[in-house]
Amino acid sequence: MRIDILTLFPEIALAPLGESIIRRAQDAGLVEIRAHNIRDWSTDKHKRTDDTPCGGGQGMLMMPGPIFAAIEELRTPESKVILMTPQGGVFKQATAQALSEETHLILLCGHYEGVDHRVIEALVDIELSIGDYVLTNGAIAAAVVTDAIVRLLPGALGDERSHQEESFSDPGLLEAPAYTRPIDFRGMKVPEVLTSGHHAKIAAWKKEKALERTRVNRPDLLS
Repeated sequence: MRIDILTLFPEIALAPLGESIIRRAQDAGLVEIRAHNIRDWSTDKHKRTDDTPCGGGQGMLMMPGPIFAAIEELRTPESKVILMTPQGGVFKQATAQALSEETHLILLCGHYEGVDHRVIEALVDIELSIGDYVLTNGAIAAAVVTDAIVRLLPGALGDERSHQEESFSDPGLLEAPAYTRPIDFRGMKVPEVLTSGHHAKIAAWKKEKALERTRVNRPDLLS
């Protein structure tokens, strides 16, 4: 897989992706991640990428020219272009799973008051939001999406069961509580069932606790 991130802040996008699992996935050749500065495609002598909105309004809007030039240079027939924007559909685990099966992703990061809508009409395949809040720029959101996708690639995790048994692998349930040694820590003990060796009882306990945790923390998932 190849992921190209188009942003005004390449360093922000790449910073969280150079360590741990994502770094190892890159070193193993499972994914190639590159971040590009949209200003590199600006033809303005000052490398401007923004202008005031037509019809008035606050803030600045990213101009179509540099974005069109960048995507037209990077795009291949297999590419899927994704715009990171608060107006997009909410990014979920199922979305990450579907995108992990793509060959090439181009993540376009909004900034200021967003992008000229002609970019969305002509170039964008998917508009994605990582939540109902606004960030300073889309590079942070692009890093989040990239992390969630790359860890699902075959071979990225040490144990392939890891992503099958975590929160949102079942869209309606959070993950059950987890414990490790010591069995007794400051008087707080690991539930006996988890040290019983009885796999059916452990599975039933995990299911019950996952449901309980979901009911408390994310009751919306149960509806």
